[in-house]
Amino acid sequence: MIRGLIVDDAAIMRLRLREILEPRYEIVAEAGDGDEAIEMYDRYKPDFVTLDISMPNTNGMEALEILMKRTPPPRIIIVSAVGQQRLVIKALQSGAKDFVIKPFESPRVLKAVERVMSNGKNPG
Repeated sequence: MIRGLIVDDAAIMRLRLREILEPRYEIVAEAGDGDEAIEMYDRYKPDFVTLDISMPNTNGMEALEILMKRTPPPRIIIVSAVGQQRLVIKALQSGAKDFVIKPFESPRVLKAVERVMSNGKNPG
């Protein structure tokens, strides 16, 4: 089964993403900030990561830059609030594979994961 990591500082967002994704994917861990995201990624090596941009401590952009140095680089889907288009574009330029704008609909989240998982075994 394809395995995912959910990263968001808002517990309600993590819960909502888990509800959307769990019927199709195994969610191996959740993280509330970028530091936890890096730790959980290294521990569980998930197939994909949903990553919020605005978080305390290490934010999503900083975590993205650190995670993209892993080999192979992870498949990351940015989850961002409306109004953060500049950061979303920067994240995509930095290696993120897709993005979902909050508030999100279930079909859009599933489509993003399907898209990043269908782009070959080694992203990049």
